[in-house]
Amino acid sequence: MMNMNRKNFIAASALAAAFPRMGSAVAPMGRIRVGIIGLGMRGKGAVKRLSKIRDVEIVALCDLREEMVVRSQNMLTDAGLPSAKCFSGTEEVWKDLVALDLDLVYIATPWRWHTPMCIHAMQNGKHAATEVPAAVTVEECWQLVDTAEQTGRHCMMLENCCYDFFELQTLNMVRQGVFGELTHVEGAYIHALCGLIAKEEGGYQGQWRFHQNNTKKGNLYPTHGLGPVAQCLDINRGNKFNHLVSMSSRQAAFTAWATENNRPEMAALENYRGDMNTTLIQCAKGQTLMLQHDVSTPRPYSRIHLLQGTKGMARKYPEPRIALGHKWQSDEQMKELAAKYEHPLSRTMGAIAKKVGGHGGMDFIMDYRLAYCLKNGLPLDQDVYDAAAWSCIMPLSIDSVAKGSERMMVPDFTRGKWKTNEPLPIVDVDPSKLPVVGM
Repeated sequence: MMNMNRKNFIAASALAAAFPRMGSAVAPMGRIRVGIIGLGMRGKGAVKRLSKIRDVEIVALCDLREEMVVRSQNMLTDAGLPSAKCFSGTEEVWKDLVALDLDLVYIATPWRWHTPMCIHAMQNGKHAATEVPAAVTVEECWQLVDTAEQTGRHCMMLENCCYDFFELQTLNMVRQGVFGELTHVEGAYIHALCGLIAKEEGGYQGQWRFHQNNTKKGNLYPTHGLGPVAQCLDINRGNKFNHLVSMSSRQAAFTAWATENNRPEMAALENYRGDMNTTLIQCAKGQTLMLQHDVSTPRPYSRIHLLQGTKGMARKYPEPRIALGHKWQSDEQMKELAAKYEHPLSRTMGAIAKKVGGHGGMDFIMDYRLAYCLKNGLPLDQDVYDAAAWSCIMPLSIDSVAKGSERMMVPDFTRGKWKTNEPLPIVDVDPSKLPVVGM
């Protein structure tokens, strides 16, 4: 444990001084000792996935609800793995987990805990990995960046959509110039969640996501659609978000759902978030980005994932399509492009990831790649600067909506280093260096 007294702060500052701010790496690890905080919908899946990676040891489990801890503990013992230390019962008990001899704190809690837990983990010598968003205010984004720099610890936001198969393929195509020079991209989180958000039992603990939607108007969940296109645009690595404007539609779909489902107390809400938020972002190198958020309207799921360049375009929803000119590629041509430009991570880990599961396999690729980088002393694909730049869109969009779609400047969390940082490379893994159990 590394508490931040004066002596340890000086030591951590010395470490951070030798720790590159972008593309940073730490010494290779033998085993990666992990503590997981939050064992609900996302945390339970993380236990299953991480338990499949041989040199990852889940040594501690924590949730406010004891039954969730017991459920995850049973998953470990059923898999023939050692029991973990268990923590539950109070909102501060997670600090006891952080105090253990750990390498990584994996956070899958409600949003308001993400930044405090990441900061406490880093200040106590642990790397932090958190579910999305990493922060809910611009101030929290800066706190994450400052703490990572002061301590020399990794802070990764677990944006799984960056590891979905079509997103990886199109990133590879962008790097190889297939679409030419990108000029415009689009992303979204369009997912009808009324029933889950309003659910009193078996949904979001304490209906915390309902309360978020009932108090804030803006893009409350930007990173699923944003992360993959931000990587294609080289954000923080030769480019940056410059400014944004945001507007929200009226709210109608949630009221209609509440009325139809006999929830009069929710049908009468006056401050519930508008159905559709649209945020436009201008980048330093001139590209535009449209980002949307709608979790109320009864329509098919979509993250859009549209890339538009001087030679062609790609669009994922309602089905993956690519155009290299004025016509969409045929089904046969799409298969040829998928084979030619398959991302190395998909080629190496795709079949295994689909067997392990997690949103079709992308969750496992994300977790495996994180563990692989820690194990082998490599830079992470997503770092604290990405966590800050992608997460800050939420509070900035809220401010823009509240101020009549006023333009909001996006902070430069790299402090100018974006101009010289290298682009994210097309990476691969060697499974022999980090075996997967039973595969």
